[in-house]
Parts: sequence; C-alpha cells; structure tokens
Amino acid sequence: MTATPGTLVFSHANSYPAGCYRVLFETWRAAGWRVEALDRFGHDPRYPVKQDWRGMRGQLIDFIERDVRPEGPVVLVGHSLGGLLSLLVACRRPELVKHLVLLDSPVVAGWRAALLAWSQLTGLVHRVPPAAIAAKRRQSWPDRAAVRAHFASKPMFARWDPRVLDDYIACGFEEHGGQTRLRFDREVESRIYATLPAYIPRLLKRYPPRCAIDFFGGTDSAELRQAGSDASRALVGERFHWVEGGHLFPFEKPDETASRVLAALAATGA
Repeated sequence: MTATPGTLVFSHANSYPAGCYRVLFETWRAAGWRVEALDRFGHDPRYPVKQDWRGMRGQLIDFIERDVRPEGPVVLVGHSLGGLLSLLVACRRPELVKHLVLLDSPVVAGWRAALLAWSQLTGLVHRVPPAAIAAKRRQSWPDRAAVRAHFASKPMFARWDPRVLDDYIACGFEEHGGQTRLRFDREVESRIYATLPAYIPRLLKRYPPRCAIDFFGGTDSAELRQAGSDASRALVGERFHWVEGGHLFPFEKPDETASRVLAALAATGA
C-alpha cells in the first residue's frame, strides 16, 4: 500500500499573497497532499516585521500549531521570503518539520552578510533597492482592467504563466475608495526587504536543521547571483537543483516547479 502524503505548509514570496500559487497548490493536492498557506505575512499587528524576523517566524509557527494542527511533522515549502521563514522555523522548532524545500531562497553569508548588517545599522538599506523601490511602488489603479494592462505590459510579468497572472490580479488587489489597490502594503514589503536577517549563517551553525532540505534556484535569478549560492549549496549538498527561469520561476513555470517539488519529496519518502 502506498503511503498517503501528509501536510505541506507553503509560505509566499515578499509582496505576493499565497493565492498567487494556486496552480502549484492544485498539483500538490491532486497528488494527495493537504496544502495550507498563510495569505500574507507582515500584515498582522500581533506579528510585526522587525530586524530579526522573529514576529513573522512566530506567525508561521502559530499558523502550523493553531490553524493547521497537523498530526505530525510537516513539509515546509517556501519561495524567497517564505523559504527563509521556513528555514528559521526548521532551526527554531525542528520537531515540526520533516522536509524543507527552498525555492530561490538563498542564504546570505560571508562578506555579503557583513555588508547587509552594516547597511541596516547605518540606515542605508532603506535608500537602495529593493527596499527603496518597494517603498515607492505604485499602489492604486482605476480598476482591474487597468491593473491587467499595467502588469501585462512589463517584461517580467510577460514571462509569467497566464494563469498565474490571472491569480495575481484576482488575489493581489482589492477595491478601496473607488480605486483598485495592492493588498500587500508597500511599506510592509519595503520593511521586509530592509530587515532581511544577516544572522542566519550563525543560526545554522548553532541550530542546524534536522530535516532533509532541497534548494531550487532559478538559472537567471538576479537575487541568487546577488546573494551568492555557496552558503545554500553548503546547506543542502547534492540536493541543490536548477530550474530554468528567474527569481520568480514558480510563476513562470508553475507546473514544472510543482512537479519538481513532488519529485524531491518522493526521493526522501516524505
């Protein structure tokens, strides 16, 4: 008898609510997984975005324990921000996690981590990308048709699977005061970028995760090039994989991403 898959808890990338990943969720659910995901990190005042991301880490832990309430350890899958939060949970509460999958969520280490810490200490981090760009991001349009026209014209979004773009327009915006506005507050997005933890390498040395870890990186990911891949490779060893695409490859190739994650889980019997 084939074992029934368990519970998969997914965490989204910064500024992209969980509903953007519907195509992936449907594939995983069709394979028998129970898939759960928080809609948005950083918007609940009980879990503020601070320098160490402790609030958002606590939000994910509480979501697992109070809302998901699994029968045993879960699989954590996260994209970008979501992957790093999942990694923090695996270090803090290893008994909750049986497998961790990081989707273009590189660990910043060495001189890059030192530079990040310095920029945060001096406040420079707020004046340079990506935090500076997020803080000025356009946040309102006349209607959803204008939203679609705006994003469909941008090269980055043109690479997305059309189903994902539809989901982003459906779940990433809301009507407010006669306008269609971003649901993911741009100030929260900027704060998340500005508080990226520089201490993760030290945490990994002190509290290394006990579960299997897979890393999937985009071949054209500017974020992965900027952060470097050495620390992530050291963390996962032979379980480092490439997916053709950029940092947002789960949106560009959702079917392939979902299938590759399932194969990685199957390889360890998760």
